[in-house]
Amino acid sequence: YGFINTCLKSLVVEKYGEETWEKLRLQAGVQDSFLTFEVYKDEITMQLVDKACKVLGVPADTVLREFGKYFFEFCKRSGYDHMLRTLGGNLYEFIENLDALHSYLSLSYQASFGFGCFFPQEMNAPSFRVEKNEDGSMHLHYYSDRRGLCHIVPGIIGAAALDFFNIEISMKIVNQTEEEERTGKKEHIVFLVTQNPLFPCKERNEFSSSSQCLVDSEKQIENQPNKEDLEKAKNTNGDRGNSVCPVKKSHWKTLRGIITLGKGKLLRGFDPVYPKSLWIDTKTFCNGLPFHMVFDKELKVKQAGVSIQKIVPGLQTMGICLDQYFRIIHPEVPFTISSIQKFINSQFVFQTRREMMPESWKERPMLELRGQMMWMESLQCMLYLCSPLLRTLHELEERQMHIADIAPHDVTRDLILLNQQRLAEMELSNQLERKKEELRILSKHLEEEKKKTEALLYAMLPQHVANQLKEGKRVEAGEFKECTILFSDVVTFTNICAQCEPIQIVLMLNSMYLRFDRLTTVHDVYKVETIGDAYMVVGGVPVPVPTHAERVANFALGMIMAAKGVQNPVSGNPIQIRVGIHTGPVLAGVVGEKMPRYCLFGDTVNIASRMESHGVPSKIHLSSSAYQCLKYKNFEITERGEIEVKGKGKMHTYFLIRNKSATENEIMGRP
Repeated sequence: YGFINTCLKSLVVEKYGEETWEKLRLQAGVQDSFLTFEVYKDEITMQLVDKACKVLGVPADTVLREFGKYFFEFCKRSGYDHMLRTLGGNLYEFIENLDALHSYLSLSYQASFGFGCFFPQEMNAPSFRVEKNEDGSMHLHYYSDRRGLCHIVPGIIGAAALDFFNIEISMKIVNQTEEEERTGKKEHIVFLVTQNPLFPCKERNEFSSSSQCLVDSEKQIENQPNKEDLEKAKNTNGDRGNSVCPVKKSHWKTLRGIITLGKGKLLRGFDPVYPKSLWIDTKTFCNGLPFHMVFDKELKVKQAGVSIQKIVPGLQTMGICLDQYFRIIHPEVPFTISSIQKFINSQFVFQTRREMMPESWKERPMLELRGQMMWMESLQCMLYLCSPLLRTLHELEERQMHIADIAPHDVTRDLILLNQQRLAEMELSNQLERKKEELRILSKHLEEEKKKTEALLYAMLPQHVANQLKEGKRVEAGEFKECTILFSDVVTFTNICAQCEPIQIVLMLNSMYLRFDRLTTVHDVYKVETIGDAYMVVGGVPVPVPTHAERVANFALGMIMAAKGVQNPVSGNPIQIRVGIHTGPVLAGVVGEKMPRYCLFGDTVNIASRMESHGVPSKIHLSSSAYQCLKYKNFEITERGEIEVKGKGKMHTYFLIRNKSATENEIMGRP
């Protein structure tokens, strides 16, 4: 389910950042987000774990252990906190009931995720079996079809022990095998679970006074309380501070535990009273518990509830073998008494065998039963107390059953009705989650389009000017006391146009302007406009900078170099350009509304244009004011002398040759 992948994403983002997740996701080739109730292939999760090991540079067992710890916290934050806390009063009971938790989750999920693994419903869930040891430790048996995921278990169990029972545990693999089960080979991992003390010795002994859950028998306290009895009740098992399943109790709960109740009976010393004979007749028992079966070591049925007999008529023949009519769905064990006894604390799910059902049942879905096994030592028989495993009214109808077939005291009635409502709510939640994901994707696309639009807008107007226009503000014209303007054009452009196809001209100009545009970014100058073959840039506008002349000069040198890479479509030789530069004051502002342009006005623009038109091919023509700004800036400049400039009379001009302190790669912005 997407819940697992979402948890893994949350772990990476929270601990290592969005960039690490994005890198990991791209390497794994998976999407960015996952729907909680959507089923995803196991390979996606495996890929994410594998890439996480490589990206983070840590072993797989460390990644899985960390994931286990985080998964526990993620489940709590996702609304499963109370459900997990109430699984058991100590760690032993908590682990013992994990299979029951998986069984519950399967009601809500068409495929479930589990502690230590993730699995679709049609596959096998992980199973847990726990054994108590005399020294206070436990052996935890973990069964799974997924190999290599066992290291998640110590992370989850360790986090639960610390959070719920305030104990720190160590888990060590003591055995690892593959067992042949009903559906094939299952990985069977055995962990040794021991407690690491967290408290000082005295406090730990008091805290562990109720940790007798790992021993097979418990000392009973005498009925009449006296000083010795109270002291014994207070310090029971006080020397077992290393037990892994003490019950987490407050000071007042400890006091209540030694208060006498009823006729001198201590709460800790509760001793049930059984009648000398069973005050219920056989008929009432079979009617009151309509879904139950009793069978012996040979699996021969000795007794069955009336509803099971109605659905599986073969059970009315006492002495038939139970495995002829049922198969065990969960846990994945062979149908033998020894296997059932091994998992006696697990919930058992039986499914009817299609070939043994009446003809009218052949087209219906098979009935599943879920319940607990109880071994009756005196009778050497097993009692299976169960209920039909039905999630919705639709499943009830498919099997042609009715609510009346289920005993009034059986909560399965309520579960079916409640789950029907819950499934409707989940479907609504799924739809909302899908819509949310669609909106997220649309929002992401919208943001991408917005960036493209802004990039296009910023290519036409300075960013601060464009932002003002977007906000609906009027952009006032601004005066810049000193800036440097550059004009360039292609030599013999008119002749080239006369001898070429229009498409050839477009391709030539596009090739040239792409090179020039890149150089504007390299030298941080503002491209004002292009008209035909004329290219205009400015330094010091719209953001005033003291180095405007140097920037434009370096840009001009780059233009001359870049033009050598553009081919003349007529001659096949590199094109030649003229460049003119002038420094002076300008007025700048936005002109027009339909296609607004950021334009420069003033005599400085005219003089810069004259420098270009009176220039020499493949030369950079400088006015005297531009020369004054550059003469002490490590540029090689030669004097041209006085020339006649149209509309301006005689002017003293110069040629820019090179930058003495910069290499060609630096000018061109190459590494």
